[in-house]
Amino acid sequence: MDSQKFNFITTEFIGLIKNLPDDTTGKWGKMSAQQMIEHVSGFFKVSTNQLHFPLVTAVEHLPKYKEFLLSEKEFKENTKAPVLPDEPLPVSFSTMNEAVADLEKQIQLFADKFKSGETVSSQHPVFGELNFEEWVLLHYKHQLHHAKQFGLMG
Repeated sequence: MDSQKFNFITTEFIGLIKNLPDDTTGKWGKMSAQQMIEHVSGFFKVSTNQLHFPLVTAVEHLPKYKEFLLSEKEFKENTKAPVLPDEPLPVSFSTMNEAVADLEKQIQLFADKFKSGETVSSQHPVFGELNFEEWVLLHYKHQLHHAKQFGLMG
C-alpha cells in the first residue's frame, strides 16, 4: 500500500476541507463545498459496502479502467460518475461541520475495516471489484480531484 496516499486520504484531505469556507464555489462543476464533502463521504460508503451500485462498465473494458487506476493519471475536470444524476444531490446535513464529521467517520470506518486484516473487497460501479490497495488509489485520485476543484491544491 502507498502510505503517502493513505495518509492523504485519511488525514491531509480532512485538514484541507476543515478550512474551506461554506460559500466556496468550485472551479468547475455544480456542487457546493458541502455537497462535495458529502459526495466524498458517499464514495467511502461504497468502498465499505454501505452503499451499492450496479457495475456499469462492460466487463471487457475493466482492464482499461484498472490501468488508469494504477497509473498516476488524474481525473479530468468535470469527470462525472455515471451512476449519479446530472444535478448534485441535496445536502443531508444541516451544516458543513456536520458533513465533515461524517466524512471523518466514513474514512475511519474504511481504515478500520481494512486494517482488521480481512481480505476485503467491494465493487465500484465503474472500476469493478477493488481491494484495499486499489481503493486507496481511487480515493486518492478522487480526493485530489475535488481538492483541486475547490482550490485547496494547485
